[in-house]
Amino acid sequence: MARLAVLSYHTSPLAQPGTGDGGGMNVCVRELSTALARLGHEVDVYTRRESPSVNDTVVVEPGFRVRHVTAGPPRVLTRDELPLFVDEFADGVAAAFRCVGAPEALHAHYWLSGIAGHRLKHEFDVPLITTFHTLERIKAETFEAESPERADLERQIIGCSDAVLGSCDVEVDQIIRHYGADPARVHVVPLGVEHAFFGPGHRPQARRALGLDTTHPLAVFVGRLQSLKGVDLALETTIEMHRRGTPLHLAIVGGPSGPSGRATLEGLRRRVAEAGVIDLVSFVAPQPHELLSTWFRAADVTLVPSRAESFGLVALESSACGTPVVASHVGGLTTLVDSGVTGLLLEDRSPESWADAVAWVLDPDRATSLSTNAVLRAQNYTWRASAQRVRGLSAQLAAAELVSCP
Repeated sequence: MARLAVLSYHTSPLAQPGTGDGGGMNVCVRELSTALARLGHEVDVYTRRESPSVNDTVVVEPGFRVRHVTAGPPRVLTRDELPLFVDEFADGVAAAFRCVGAPEALHAHYWLSGIAGHRLKHEFDVPLITTFHTLERIKAETFEAESPERADLERQIIGCSDAVLGSCDVEVDQIIRHYGADPARVHVVPLGVEHAFFGPGHRPQARRALGLDTTHPLAVFVGRLQSLKGVDLALETTIEMHRRGTPLHLAIVGGPSGPSGRATLEGLRRRVAEAGVIDLVSFVAPQPHELLSTWFRAADVTLVPSRAESFGLVALESSACGTPVVASHVGGLTTLVDSGVTGLLLEDRSPESWADAVAWVLDPDRATSLSTNAVLRAQNYTWRASAQRVRGLSAQLAAAELVSCP
């Protein structure tokens, strides 16, 4: 079986999702690596050391190891600091390859890892697979631009990658359209869901397990607290429902992320007090991934008001638990939520429209069918299927000539 080196420079698959830079990408790297190991592959995930106390190598399970590489100070770096130590990270990974041997393929996650992967591909003459999760030009289309320098680096990485993975047809089309990627080298590999954890259950029992005594319908927002994820709209929807005299309890599950994360959380708390909905809003610390399923099962609806989303793992995991989703009509969410069947998609970002959508989903006459349809839709997504696609692609690349840089 193949040996695969996974580059996850800026965030570790061992990190807690929902805070800092931890989110769906952490889950993806961990679950995909686990599934590949269970198919018989040897998978080493290389990530930057964020603490001097972590072991050099952590064995997650047979065939799946996380290797910590010293690159820069052993602490959490700011977004502006992260690019400064990519070369040092690549040096550390190269040194590891010289000790344990080069892999059959590299799989870089996110553009910073892609920079390191681009260099390592040429140094060790191995194929490079890249998954970006977010891309500058795609994010700028629906949210805000970060830097033209990042977009140019992404273009270079795409031009040299032997395969670029998109989580759905929408993302694949965006990569081709915005970066001029060769369509033959851009492949759909959907994310999965761990159905052993994320499955339907008894809502009252889930609420008891969480210590929730609310008698109101419950909405959950799960994710990092940052402007991109639109948590402010989830709160304004709750306030609008309260104004209409139909109280909705909102659980915000996640922690501050990015340069403005702390300000986002403080702003949410001020708005809750100002609107007089303190009894209707719960701020919940980031949860271990497998425990999120209890929150989804406890909820009547999951709100995903992201301004941009390459895939939307929260929407998929909520659906697997039988909880309908009200989500923004952006990116991969348009492929996960069947509007009117498993939930609703909205292009309008007004709280009034979102409150209307929540009321529609909560209608007892359709809630059961929405829940059933959501579960059935989510059953098509498994991490094993994702791993099998990556395995097949890796085998093809190993037998092909490497792509040359433009």
